[in-house]
Amino acid sequence: MRSKQPTIWDIAIKLNVSISTVSRALRNAPDINPETKKAVLDLAHQLDYQPNTVAASLRKNKTDIIGVMVPEFVHAYFPNVILGIQEVANAAGYKVMVMQSSESLDIEKHNLQAMVSSRVDGLILAITRETNDYEHIIAAQRKGLPIVFFNRIVDELQGSKVMVDDYKGAFMAVQHLIQTGCRRIAHLAGPENMTIGRNRLNGYLDALKAHQFSIDEALIMHCDFVEGRARSCTQVLLDMPNRPDALFAVNDPTAVEALICIQENGLSIPNDIALVGFSNAPHSTFVTPPLTSVVQPIHEIGELAAQLLLRQINAPQQFMPETHELDTALVIRKSTRELV
Repeated sequence: MRSKQPTIWDIAIKLNVSISTVSRALRNAPDINPETKKAVLDLAHQLDYQPNTVAASLRKNKTDIIGVMVPEFVHAYFPNVILGIQEVANAAGYKVMVMQSSESLDIEKHNLQAMVSSRVDGLILAITRETNDYEHIIAAQRKGLPIVFFNRIVDELQGSKVMVDDYKGAFMAVQHLIQTGCRRIAHLAGPENMTIGRNRLNGYLDALKAHQFSIDEALIMHCDFVEGRARSCTQVLLDMPNRPDALFAVNDPTAVEALICIQENGLSIPNDIALVGFSNAPHSTFVTPPLTSVVQPIHEIGELAAQLLLRQINAPQQFMPETHELDTALVIRKSTRELV
């Protein structure tokens, strides 16, 4: 059975002093007798006294805790964003509570309620691929919970948002494939309900149009961040009578699944099919061949999301949401051909 935690009452009774005296000693108040303060601190240490943070948060209506909810920890992107969030939050005196939703809308709803019940001061959120009903998020905002959105962003949700220039990154990736001589370029796409999926698809389409390529809808396969689907989509593309000579994937995990499928079919990358990913995940350099990918400033995304949330939490009056779009760049590796 869990043992009872010592309280300031216990310290006051043992030392035969008032509760206010114990409280002032623990706060290092200047008006407390030094000998009394030493006696209180020594006994608190001896009893392993821990302040009741819940009670303190109720008194000041502030917990100094921010919540972070992400859809998965499997790939490196979200853990690296969290590192950026923690760096800013910890420097400002905040603790970070992290939950992951396992790409499940039900778990996302449950976790959000847990965050609200824990009275976090604010939340940094990337929604799941299943999230197409936003009432639980809007309800939390109505209760006054500040929320900053990143990566998985939808237009229906109001609030500060941190994203990268997905359109430009996709345009650069497809233009690079064209410049290396690729002529039939497929796209393994993301969810259409998310800005990230639409912007990367639009960048792909506009790069083709800018170079007078016709659009073949059969070359656009929606993988939607579902594990295993990129392999099956890639296989469909490889089985075409006129298969593509290049693939642009919505993110690096999708690209790696495609890479495995291509190699299992006995084809060479980039000679038979060139391949470009998006996000420049650490494992992109470990596969063979190393993956050409669009670089995102992942750590900076976390830092900026935390800065926006803390500004909103500490705003003296109504906070106006801000949207920040960070730049991308293309890092060229062996999965694409030399420039022609």
